[in-house]
Amino acid sequence: MFNISVIGLGYVGLPLAIELSRHFNVIGFDLNKNRIKKLKYGIDSNNDIKFKKNHNLNIFFTNNLKDLKKSDTYIITVPTPILKNNNPDLHFLKKAFTDVSNLISNGNLIILESTVYPGLTEKLANLYFTKRKGLKINHDFYLGYSPERINPGDNNKKITNIKKIIASSDKSSLKKMNIIYSKIIKAGLFKAKNIKIAESAKVIENAQRDINIAFVNELYKIFDNLDIDINDVLEAASTKWNFLKFKPGLVGGHCIGVDPFYLTYLSKEKGYDPKVILSGRKVNDSMHNFIVNTSIKKFKSYDLNPKKMKVLLLGFAFKENCSDIRNSKIYNLYSNLKRKTNKLDVYDPYVDKNDVLNIYNIKIINTLKKNYYDAIYILLSHKKFKNMGYKKIRSFGKKKCVVYDLKNVFLKGNYSY
Repeated sequence: MFNISVIGLGYVGLPLAIELSRHFNVIGFDLNKNRIKKLKYGIDSNNDIKFKKNHNLNIFFTNNLKDLKKSDTYIITVPTPILKNNNPDLHFLKKAFTDVSNLISNGNLIILESTVYPGLTEKLANLYFTKRKGLKINHDFYLGYSPERINPGDNNKKITNIKKIIASSDKSSLKKMNIIYSKIIKAGLFKAKNIKIAESAKVIENAQRDINIAFVNELYKIFDNLDIDINDVLEAASTKWNFLKFKPGLVGGHCIGVDPFYLTYLSKEKGYDPKVILSGRKVNDSMHNFIVNTSIKKFKSYDLNPKKMKVLLLGFAFKENCSDIRNSKIYNLYSNLKRKTNKLDVYDPYVDKNDVLNIYNIKIINTLKKNYYDAIYILLSHKKFKNMGYKKIRSFGKKKCVVYDLKNVFLKGNYSY
């Protein structure tokens, strides 16, 4: 039986560690002491997965690196965000590789699951294991890459039923990866030719989705200027068999709004300045301003003064049905709208209120007042919002209240007054 350490117990690492522990000895490591304390009691503060302590699980949670020493396999699942200049922020990865370099022994397998640009996995291994420790790849240690494809908040797309890419530094380590992952992945494995191909596949998956959403976001801007409802246009166009029906929206989070910059960074380093990918990012990053500006115009068309309006935002997570607030573009929308309105409240039953307060300095309200708001923005299609129903949500507004439904949860068009 393999002894596996999973380093980083966030939205990717924890589900992976839990599933692996049904078949192997697993140590789950995270630097966050409070998170480890809760996990030992079977509590996931992200509210992403539910598990019972010691319920068919062979897992030990720790924030002490010494506990990982006896492992033969290390799986790194730490975040790979971006800096303010949109360049890759590698400090989590560098810390993880440094830690592992002080733990590994002869024959160990190190697998990276974090999203990176092509070539980075081998580059980090060469720097931290070979140059600094004198360890030879495929002799003293083995290297693998298997990009995560978890979709937080999606109960139909869990780790076990999403096909997984695996790649490694040699055939023997690929065989070991196959044994490990085939135990938990019911959807099957795809063996990429090498690590760089696996890295490339992951980074373009999200770049492609980003571009597709950018296209409909730009259409939204065009048709709004022409006084044509984008939703009616998409409904008509989608009757053609090969039309890809994407919906306009805010694009944030730790994947789609971040991963394209990893590829464009490397591309620029190698002498090619990408056009389409960066253009898509620019369109998507401007959507919060577009939504605010168009809604302010709408308010004024109803003879409403934004400076006197009380406004409610429903949703703050970066996407529906999850608690993840990383890179939430609703924050950008909030910051813009706050300067233009009298009072602005945010309600989201999924997020950790303390995290939102500490990170964004925004207080998430606990209760909703009836007949109170002049405008309500429905920004996420949370299941709990759907269960509320439009009638109840509308009751939080005054008799004359503008409702903006970004995701068309209840309204076919975006506005109701």
